Amino acid sequence: MTDVTPASAEAESLRGLLPGRVFLPGDPGYDEARTPWNTSAQLAPAAVVVPVSVAEVQAVVRTAVSAGLRIAPMSTGHAGALLAASDLSGTVLVRLSGFTGVTVDPEEKIGRVVGGTVWSEVAAAAALFGLAAPHGSAGNVGVVGFTLSGGVSFYGREYGLAVNRVRAVELVTADGIVQRVSSHENADLFWAIRGGNGNFGIVTAIELELLPHSDVYAGMLLWDLDRAPDVMRAWRDFTQNTPKSVTTSFRVMSFPPLPELPPFLAGRNIVVVDGAILETDDRASDLLAPLRALAPEVDTFGRIPAPALLGVHMDPLVPTPSVSDHCMLGELPDGAIDAFLARVGPGTNSGLMIAELRQLGGAFAERVPDGGAISSVDGAYALFAIAVAPTPEAAAYGAEAAAGLRSSLTPWSLPGSLLLTFTEHPVGGADAYGHAGERLADEAVRLDPLQVFTAGHGIR
Repeated sequence: MTDVTPASAEAESLRGLLPGRVFLPGDPGYDEARTPWNTSAQLAPAAVVVPVSVAEVQAVVRTAVSAGLRIAPMSTGHAGALLAASDLSGTVLVRLSGFTGVTVDPEEKIGRVVGGTVWSEVAAAAALFGLAAPHGSAGNVGVVGFTLSGGVSFYGREYGLAVNRVRAVELVTADGIVQRVSSHENADLFWAIRGGNGNFGIVTAIELELLPHSDVYAGMLLWDLDRAPDVMRAWRDFTQNTPKSVTTSFRVMSFPPLPELPPFLAGRNIVVVDGAILETDDRASDLLAPLRALAPEVDTFGRIPAPALLGVHMDPLVPTPSVSDHCMLGELPDGAIDAFLARVGPGTNSGLMIAELRQLGGAFAERVPDGGAISSVDGAYALFAIAVAPTPEAAAYGAEAAAGLRSSLTPWSLPGSLLLTFTEHPVGGADAYGHAGERLADEAVRLDPLQVFTAGHGIR
């Protein structure tokens, strides 16, 4: 864990504010409180506070601003590497992990989600009414950060980015006031926060349109890595011919020989195609036929309850140290496939645990007329390369491996197009927000002129 300086006089002003839930450098519990889900990220804030109500969030904001401190909201810290890139010595880390809850209006098909809630809670609550949530591939990811940064789900080629399901947001702004924003309340801030995320305040609740699915045809197909050339080309052809109802990913995965892993994963290098197909069983089977013709050794595709979709992608269930890299691809010709497999295919030693391509297009690419700063994404595929990083040396090696894979695909990448939820290197302005960057910067100056809030991806 990174060494930290003693508590500052400004940070000391927070003592007693939330008894037992304010942690300053040197305090028992400070190290645990400042550690994000991505445990390779080293955060050294001036203080960590853990509010459990709107009133406590307001008190924290007012006290921090009065003391001249900045504020960084964080729920789980899956994207902790973004905050680790900032100097947090004058910043209060506001952890919302203890401030959770979900309420579902089944008639309106709306879920009201409290600021620190994770997707597994929302999926379970929605399922009680035969509904689904526009979640990502992991149930332990925070709803607010994922959604207000765009949000790519396995429902997405049919329904678009998760951010387009937002109907209202409640947040505490730099003046300590709770604001409700929607298409007809504080419309400029509603536009900005749908993409600008934590740059404008601490989100205490978000209202989301839920999806009309009680179950879904989903699963994975698995082959040994030796099959990667045939499978990858077949998957590329599959993605170019499937309807919007299909959202999948292609992954090369490498697992150490750990006893806690199931035998079909432990110590193996494999190829996986997974995802969801929003069709009848017969229609879904017809669509999958070209991939099943390659005789996968594991085939779990079938009808499952909607919450079970959170387990299909096999994301880590416990905090994990990792480094990653990302880019967007406009196409996937044979040359791009050859370049990808030259790095992570049979006979290579890539240094990566996962090299993933996520299928985009469909509704992901459709700009929403009343959308926010982010409402669509360019590109047909998203690359996400991940390496486990238990030590600084492993992190450096893994970061180089991930960057090498990304670089090898430069001829087919789309400059200026990114998925913020896949990007663990801070970007801002036009690099992150394209044509919306200038307007976002103007909104930030107007709404937070003192730059109180620190977010992973800045906008000015």
